Amino acid sequence: MAIPITVLDCDLLLYGRGHRTLDRFKLDDVTDDYLMSMYGFPRQFIYYLVELLGASLSRPTQRSRAISPETQILAALGFYTSGSFQTRMGDAIGISQASMSRCVANVTEALVERASQFIHFPTDEASTQALKDEFYGLAGMPGVIGVIDCIHVAIKAPNAEDLSYVNRKGLHSLNCLMVCDIRGALMTVETNWPGSLQDFAVLQQSSLSSQFEAGMHKESWLLGDSSFFLRTWLMTPLSIPETPAENRYNMAHSATHSVIEKTFRTLCSRFRCLDGSKGALQYSPEKSSHIILACCVLHNISLEHGMDIWSSPMTKPMEQPPEEEYEHMESLDLEADRIRQELMLTHFS
Repeated sequence: MAIPITVLDCDLLLYGRGHRTLDRFKLDDVTDDYLMSMYGFPRQFIYYLVELLGASLSRPTQRSRAISPETQILAALGFYTSGSFQTRMGDAIGISQASMSRCVANVTEALVERASQFIHFPTDEASTQALKDEFYGLAGMPGVIGVIDCIHVAIKAPNAEDLSYVNRKGLHSLNCLMVCDIRGALMTVETNWPGSLQDFAVLQQSSLSSQFEAGMHKESWLLGDSSFFLRTWLMTPLSIPETPAENRYNMAHSATHSVIEKTFRTLCSRFRCLDGSKGALQYSPEKSSHIILACCVLHNISLEHGMDIWSSPMTKPMEQPPEEEYEHMESLDLEADRIRQELMLTHFS
């Protein structure tokens, strides 16, 4: 659809005295199909974001003119879902690429400020039990309140000397730790870890590990793959199952853990800035971390609004570095091994 607009000058900044805005784009002037194809989200969802973030995006400055919160949000959604500052994206809403970049920065920070509102574990017993029941209904694995894994997101090299972000494939990345529920809703997201850290090391240093070690989620556990160590609160698969019970346990574990693998594919399919198809995020590690977290917040908000996250075409995340398996070290945690043996005996024999 051709939309008559005038592209704003690059030096037009985002906020203005008296909150006057320059609206070169109106949501009511375009179709739902256009919004979905260009920005990846329906009209009512965008209106909700305007209401949610409007105050943060309308902070006054000493500049004379402003870009509306609505336009800023469209600019950010365009980047998140396409992965690039294409000229046509800025042209569509009437701003330059430089202004679009500033819009993305502002919307990202506004979403990050609200991360704890949308990304969290349930806090009451009834909701926690509902999580366990849902996971048990999937493949018969009891006591599970979440599945955990890490995903690498490519970023530009911070500098020539800093090798901490170089992963096992020789690429610069952030290694992001996430936990999701059976619907794919994210309950923990830590996006700040350098790509050189392997998954087990990220978990060991994470705030998530501290919470579980402190007993915040008693009589519950997460499911993780063999890139993590077995813990009393983290069940991993057996590397060489020998008995029928061990095989049934591994099959149930794999079926349950696949939820987060599917969630990662969905996340990268909707937010193409994360999948590496348009190249690495061209930001510092800190800003890249915030962009990833902002996309995770939007992912959860879309679930709250009833959007079917599984229906969009799936794309693979960037090729993930290989992880070593650490089953041979699990015997160091005898209590965790006892719990897993009891689990197999009670539920899979």
